[in-house]
Amino acid sequence: MIWVYRILYLPLLLVSTPYYLYRMFRRGGYSKGFLHRFGLIGPIPPVRPGLKRIWLQAVSVGEVLAVGPILETLAQERKTEVVLTTTTSTGLKVARERYGDTTTAIGIFPLDFWIFSHAAWNRIKPDLAILMESELWPEHIRQAKRRAVAVMLINGRLSDRSYRRYKKMTLLSRWLTRSLDQVLASSSQDGNRFEELGVPKERIKVTGNLKFDVSVEPRLNLEQIAELKVELGFEPSGEPPTKPVILLGSSTWPGEEVLLVQTLLKALKTGIACRLLIVPRHAERRDQIEKILKRHQIAYYFRSKGKRAPGPVMIYVGDTTGELKILTQAADLVFIGKSLPPNSGGQTPIEAAALGKPLVFGPDMSNFRPICRSLLKKGAAYQVNDGTELETSILRLLNISQERDRMAKAAQKWHGKNQGAAKEVQQEIENRLKD
Repeated sequence: MIWVYRILYLPLLLVSTPYYLYRMFRRGGYSKGFLHRFGLIGPIPPVRPGLKRIWLQAVSVGEVLAVGPILETLAQERKTEVVLTTTTSTGLKVARERYGDTTTAIGIFPLDFWIFSHAAWNRIKPDLAILMESELWPEHIRQAKRRAVAVMLINGRLSDRSYRRYKKMTLLSRWLTRSLDQVLASSSQDGNRFEELGVPKERIKVTGNLKFDVSVEPRLNLEQIAELKVELGFEPSGEPPTKPVILLGSSTWPGEEVLLVQTLLKALKTGIACRLLIVPRHAERRDQIEKILKRHQIAYYFRSKGKRAPGPVMIYVGDTTGELKILTQAADLVFIGKSLPPNSGGQTPIEAAALGKPLVFGPDMSNFRPICRSLLKKGAAYQVNDGTELETSILRLLNISQERDRMAKAAQKWHGKNQGAAKEVQQEIENRLKD
């Protein structure tokens, strides 16, 4: 099986190279740690006497933040050392900013081709390899097996799309899942799915979602939130002055900004004092979004031009990276992006819920199905089927502050009850290193 993968990987890499070069050009930042992608990660110091080394791969910013509590605990106990890798340039930036003192080395995960993976393994020489969520790399896992190194999957989850894809690739998925020594699943649904794909039941444990344990920082006080609203250009208006209700489009995808702008215009037309804050999932879409905004006679501003709006605006676009947590704190109501057709899967609602924000999302949140089911059950969120329902639900919530307050309290209570996964995962890691 591994030789079939190796033979197919190189031509597929060559075919996809133009696409990835285009992404590198558009997004920037990919030159940092570029040689790491070919296995030249370093410098990597020798393992210190008496310690065991973990190679932890966290895909992007969300996963990098999620492992924070685990890294801090492991560093305090001083029994292990961690080499942390990530796939994206933004993940690398955040990792270096946060974990320089709690890790042995930080780098970019190598391309999963035999030569590159082999070189990285020879440099890192871990005693335990840890992957996250649904990221299963055949060559990486094969290199671990050759060296008799255990492979753990933490925060294991399978979206509907990933699950269907693995089900279609029966031979590969069986080989991959049976090669995992332990799966710490984020939900019982995910645990069942991994079992169906071939992971022996005794190797699966449901520990919960690590992203519940991520602290939302910095937490702004009321005075700081008021200043942030002024910075965004969302100043009180009307006679007498009224505080506008702020609607946030969180991690939006194409088509969703159009619906949110239409909803804002309808709200303003009906006399609701409100503003729209848009934070697109990909900041490089700013030109597309500006074309949408130019169709309407309405004041707007893009954060990439400078944080402070030059004056009052109706729409503020947070087209920067890594500021969603801060900007969310200015919102009174949050729409979760990538959830309305033609988009699917959804973006994470966890951080907005942790901040006590009432949530609205579309019909397809399949990447976070158990989480959204729980949010709906607790009354912390509304789910809509299309743009028409989105407009109706948002207009209703913009008008009824008591309902927003009730949902906000439910969201915070829900988040608090779901914390604790990090401690369990960290204990399982230590137990695995004792074997």
